[in-house]
Amino acid sequence: MSNPKNLDRFRTLVNIIARLRRPNGCPWDREQTHASLRENLLEECYEVLEAIDREDWAALSSELGDLLLQIVLHARIASEAGEFELADVLTQINSKLISRHPHVFGSVKAETVEEVLHNWEALKQAERGEASMLSGVSRMMPALAYSKAIQHRVAQVGFDWKDAAGVMEKLCEEVKELELAENREQKAEEFGDVLFTLVNVGRRMGIDSEAALREANERFRRRFACMEDLCRQRGVLFANLSFEEQNALWEEAKNAVKK
Repeated sequence: MSNPKNLDRFRTLVNIIARLRRPNGCPWDREQTHASLRENLLEECYEVLEAIDREDWAALSSELGDLLLQIVLHARIASEAGEFELADVLTQINSKLISRHPHVFGSVKAETVEEVLHNWEALKQAERGEASMLSGVSRMMPALAYSKAIQHRVAQVGFDWKDAAGVMEKLCEEVKELELAENREQKAEEFGDVLFTLVNVGRRMGIDSEAALREANERFRRRFACMEDLCRQRGVLFANLSFEEQNALWEEAKNAVKK
């Protein structure tokens, strides 16, 4: 068979996946299931986030393609099992976008972002019926991202601090409770409360806690690598340095690696 043409078409991707899944296709692709692809899907999501964090738009283009591959592959597996079709995926998301934007596709008026978000939450609540408004937030999300998501969700219905000062006061209160905790169980609980409140502080400041921590991790990685390079250049072992010498080296690395 000849190689696929029209590589800029969505249908070409659909056809390639179908061909890979056929009996004479690729052994690896034929063996995949929804469950076996879970880690691949998660990894591709993180690689998309990494490209965004780096502001590497060429990489983002490539990583979005990898993520789209996962979606089409899941849809193909579902089609073969009689679970649903790719057309169902498209129908559902298109219908959802139209129904949740009545200010664009209907007669509802929404002139500001706040009005849009208020209408969006009201529509989602109507769809949920009596289910909790937090039930639609996946508990499989990373903890910091989940914390931000549920805090944002309840803030839409007014369960929120009036200003950032109130959140900062709550943070100080939680830190104090952590200091007073008497055993490991209490410390773990209070530490969780501190993290939860910190996410709230970040949310009020427009900071994505998950992204901020990823960036902090990356800064630490680069600075520690710089410290290791400096040790190699000077012929010393990092582990043999005193704590004071290590801290001095850390300050040197911070000056050398700003971000």
